[in-house]
Amino acid sequence: MTEYQYRARARHGEIQEGVMEAGSPGIVAARLQDNGLIPIRIDTLEGAQRTGVNIARLFKNKVSDVDLIQFSRQMASLSKAGVPILGALRGLKETTENPTLADAIGEIGLSLESGRELAVAMAAHPEIFSPFYVSMIRIGETTGKLEEVLFHLVRYLERDRQTRNQIRAALRYPSFVVIAIIAAIAIINLFVIPTFAQVFHKFGADLPLETRFLVICSNFTVAYWPELLFIALAGFAGARYALTKPRHLLAWDRFKLRIPFAGRIIHRATLARFARMFAMATQAGVPLFQTLTVVPKALDNAWLESQTSAMREALERGDSITRAAKRSGVFNPLVLQMIAVGEETGSIDTLLNEVAEFYEDEVEQDIKRLSDRIEPLLLIVIACVVLILALGVFLPMWNLAEVAIKK
Repeated sequence: MTEYQYRARARHGEIQEGVMEAGSPGIVAARLQDNGLIPIRIDTLEGAQRTGVNIARLFKNKVSDVDLIQFSRQMASLSKAGVPILGALRGLKETTENPTLADAIGEIGLSLESGRELAVAMAAHPEIFSPFYVSMIRIGETTGKLEEVLFHLVRYLERDRQTRNQIRAALRYPSFVVIAIIAAIAIINLFVIPTFAQVFHKFGADLPLETRFLVICSNFTVAYWPELLFIALAGFAGARYALTKPRHLLAWDRFKLRIPFAGRIIHRATLARFARMFAMATQAGVPLFQTLTVVPKALDNAWLESQTSAMREALERGDSITRAAKRSGVFNPLVLQMIAVGEETGSIDTLLNEVAEFYEDEVEQDIKRLSDRIEPLLLIVIACVVLILALGVFLPMWNLAEVAIKK
């Protein structure tokens, strides 16, 4: 037996470290997964003490969605052509342009040569392969349908990427406008208004209330900008740390679903992902209880994860899928009716694919409406900023002209 030091990620993202005695790193990874942990790094105790922190990992290129889709598609094609997994991985390692993914493929190949399963080898790279991805690969290995599972994953990843790209495209213009407004206000407060304030003071002009307010804000910003910057950075860091706690993450993810306009899109996009993954797992022959254990963990929303995970507990108590979905409180009546029909006819996977398409269509329409709704709000905000500057800066300039003429 050898002592291994491991680093793993828990269900809600928190990092856990420890030491475990086992016969091989694969056994350590399997035990961690049985306990609901995702292995990140497993080293012998001596090797871990000798190596310390791997700084190089911090500067590696990230693996994009396109890289993962291309890898999955190539793996599926090579598997369909009858190429052994080890041979496919060796070829992909040489042709993959992303160095991080190429290194991961090489490590996966070494793990397979040492006798580990493909799913276990992929689980050692959670920054690339999600828990759902790893679980589907494990199902494909155990059922002998790895090729089919890989093609399902490719289709799912492509649809998911398309939806997220649509959301990013809808929010890109509003984000640029908001950033530009914030930058403009900061520049005006730090550089423009102090200059005007000196001119106003020199001529002894009577300043209107709006201008006095702007000057006070500007003086405060100029005098305390280091403290304000520190408070902003500390608040951001504190928020990031708070979100590592399950209770705060649960509250934040639930709050995101209530944000005007955007919350509805996030809700429907997440439920589309749930329905698509549920249907894909069912088509691959995954048992229902295992599906409801794995799929919620890949939703990227702690609150929806807790609600959909409760469906498995309801099924364990003897409820039907329809009653469990209704008790979760996250599906609308139309979707519940489709789930009921699918459960009665034994075609739950087909109906869930239709549910996913329904939600995806709704998300696409909501994204189009989002742009139409946000643009008028942005115009109002810009108009307010311009009005404040006009009243606070340009109005006193007219008074200055009168003072200068009298002198």
